[in-house]
Amino acid sequence: MRDPLSIPFNGQYLVIASDNSGGFGMKEHDAVKVPYDVVGYYSFRVAVMECMASGAVPVSVILQNFCGEAAWTALNQGVQRGLEELGLGLPVSGSTESNINLLQSALGVNVIGISSREPKLQSLNLEQLKFAVIGKPLVGQEVIEQRDSIAPLSVFKWLCGQSDIIVLPVGSKGIRYELGQLVPEIQTEYIQSSLDLDKSSGPSTCFIISYPASKEALIKKMTDPLFQSISWYVT
Repeated sequence: MRDPLSIPFNGQYLVIASDNSGGFGMKEHDAVKVPYDVVGYYSFRVAVMECMASGAVPVSVILQNFCGEAAWTALNQGVQRGLEELGLGLPVSGSTESNINLLQSALGVNVIGISSREPKLQSLNLEQLKFAVIGKPLVGQEVIEQRDSIAPLSVFKWLCGQSDIIVLPVGSKGIRYELGQLVPEIQTEYIQSSLDLDKSSGPSTCFIISYPASKEALIKKMTDPLFQSISWYVT
């Protein structure tokens, strides 16, 4: 667990995960023209994946809307789509900047969760575990054009629920960087995969898992055709 904020509270932990989106929307100067429900969905996706990967149960969503008042309903619809995929019904609140009309769209999303344990990365036994990426790293217009290559939230939730599987969303720094955070002792320049290991994963279109070899057949069945194995060689 790296990005979410963890706060001790009444014997448990509040976990707050965030995502920002800028230049995606329907304003004239946006870099990628996309409906606001799509913007809301993918920004929510990043924050909720970070929250759940830390072991927390999401309890609420907060939007910081700089796209204009008219965009709020669509942004919320995008969040509701993500919640439906996860089988969750959470309160959604937030605020809209209505005093100044920005030239580009912008959105901030916070997902607040609760965990019974302090969120932190576990020690991994490299001799007993295998590694894979679920989904494909995509960014910008690719996210719209290659939706079939994006890891579904429902699959992400199922993997998070397996006690012997560790899940780590991939962000803008790419698979190689995230794997180096998960397993600091490996030399990341020797990682091998059919995927572009250094490409941004945009709105966490893919994620890394570590798992016992005995579960590989089941995981492949649940994630097909998005399963991509990761290996590395030692010099």
